[in-house]
Amino acid sequence: MLNILFYTLLHEIQLFIMKHFSLNQCQSLSIIMNLNIQELHHNIKDLYTIIIINIIIIVVIHFILVVLFQMACSNIRYGAEVTKEIGMDLQNMGARNVCLMTDRTLSQLPPVGVVLDSLTKHGVEYKIYEDVRVEPTDKSFKAAIDFAKQGHFDVYVAVGGGSVIDTCKAANLYASHPEAEFLDFVNAPIGKGKPITASLKPLIAVPTTAGTGSETTGVAIFDFENLKAKTGIANRALKPTLGMVDPLHTLHMPSRVAANSGFDVLCHALESFTALPYNLRSPCPSNPINRPAYQGSNPISDVWARHALKIVAKYLKRHGMSYPIAGNVKTHRARGYNVEHPIVPHGLSVVLTSPAVFAFTANMCPERHLEAAQILGTDVSNIKKDDAGRVLADTLRSILYDLEVEDGLFAIGYTKEDIPSLVKGTIPQERVTKLSPRAHTEEDLTALFAASMKLY
Repeated sequence: MLNILFYTLLHEIQLFIMKHFSLNQCQSLSIIMNLNIQELHHNIKDLYTIIIINIIIIVVIHFILVVLFQMACSNIRYGAEVTKEIGMDLQNMGARNVCLMTDRTLSQLPPVGVVLDSLTKHGVEYKIYEDVRVEPTDKSFKAAIDFAKQGHFDVYVAVGGGSVIDTCKAANLYASHPEAEFLDFVNAPIGKGKPITASLKPLIAVPTTAGTGSETTGVAIFDFENLKAKTGIANRALKPTLGMVDPLHTLHMPSRVAANSGFDVLCHALESFTALPYNLRSPCPSNPINRPAYQGSNPISDVWARHALKIVAKYLKRHGMSYPIAGNVKTHRARGYNVEHPIVPHGLSVVLTSPAVFAFTANMCPERHLEAAQILGTDVSNIKKDDAGRVLADTLRSILYDLEVEDGLFAIGYTKEDIPSLVKGTIPQERVTKLSPRAHTEEDLTALFAASMKLY
């Protein structure tokens, strides 16, 4: 009778598992429960104890693992010459004192000119901040924040690439939290990673490049100079109120800037598509306000990641490890960038390590790595799963070679002696690296940087 009671209850538990958990979670729970069933046969007196243990296991795993994701939609207006409407938008908002942020190069180019013409036409009062640093640092962020605090602005407008938009997000954030210390909102473990509780001012983002996507995200990235590594602030509160995407603005990008923007799209699409699934993340946040901006691969992001890869495959040739690479840059001055300081653009820094990284992660989800290689133009019909990493890595190398990308980290000024500092700069990037489908050690990171010193 006890056996019948136990197996009836066990069946109900298994139905609960299949309904509420993913396949991988179900397999893990089944293994644990089967061990308990084996134990039951050895000691039937512990029947009730085993039932209770199995229920506790389910409850504990249910609260430890994340079994949901949140999609925060972006407000995007797209079309040629759409930027001409910005003055009317600001007028409709009742804006009386607008902060327009850009950089010194863009301030002389048509995208900024179009915005200024629209503001003037509709009688919008504004002040310009054009000292944004390409690939911003904590120091350049703080300078923009000081400007914002002194200006008491009621609306922000960012005209530029990711550097400009991210700087404007940070300025808006800290001007809205005047008592906050700089590290309060910076991602842990470098900063305190506090949740954002106060309302920010409206921010309209006008992107002039095609890779960053900063007009759609709640993320602001910068070089933390003390660590010589990139980190950032990630919170949905940073998301622009409106992104005005005018494809004509991209015509003013130098060819290498356009290519590096494309590399940004390529690598982030691959990272998103192969990331740890959202329902295998842990721990589950105790409060929705603490849910991270980066949640892992999910059915919605998969749609966009596949689409982005198809666009890259069709058009690119026409026209967590990247962070320390860009942050540690010593002498390299990227082609196409009119700046006075050494720079490794983000798109270039991510793509140089991509062959090694995706060769490393492939064994955790080989099907997705092979699908990515196929979308990018490789015939994978006769490829074994064990070869997924090699095939995707070779596909990426072929793309980079055809586009005359620098031959690895060595070509932009790094040597094997720099690897320890690159590894040190990668370790704090939990926001990004914890979504890797494969766990990694310092030794793994060392090997990946070594493999990226030369690509061809």
